[in-house]
Amino acid sequence: MFGRQERLAFFLLVVVTGSVIAAHLVLDQVGKRPFATPYSEQSNEGDLVILSGTIGAVSFTKTGGHCIIVIDNLSVFIPNEIAAGQMISPGMVITVIGTVQTYQGKKEILVQSASDIIRDREVLL
Repeated sequence: MFGRQERLAFFLLVVVTGSVIAAHLVLDQVGKRPFATPYSEQSNEGDLVILSGTIGAVSFTKTGGHCIIVIDNLSVFIPNEIAAGQMISPGMVITVIGTVQTYQGKKEILVQSASDIIRDREVLL
């Protein structure tokens, strides 16, 4: 049916496919946190960063209903489809993981998944 070379090629294809699936499952369990660096003023656009702090303000965009939170004078943009399922309020201590982007000349963090928002605790004001 298959020659020796075809069987070897098929075997290698199965091994590579299995390796890719296993790597995907492992990285999915590990999450983004080990790959994110703490946010600083030197963070470049496109960097994956992590930021922890107390939410100072929460607002929503006029179009789209996207959520913008402010942590340590830095805006964190949370798209509507992610923000809809979150309980976010001023005074809450959270950790966010996202990508640095520039909007209207200012740096901000773009959150890309609900799992990138970790609620730590709520501070009584």
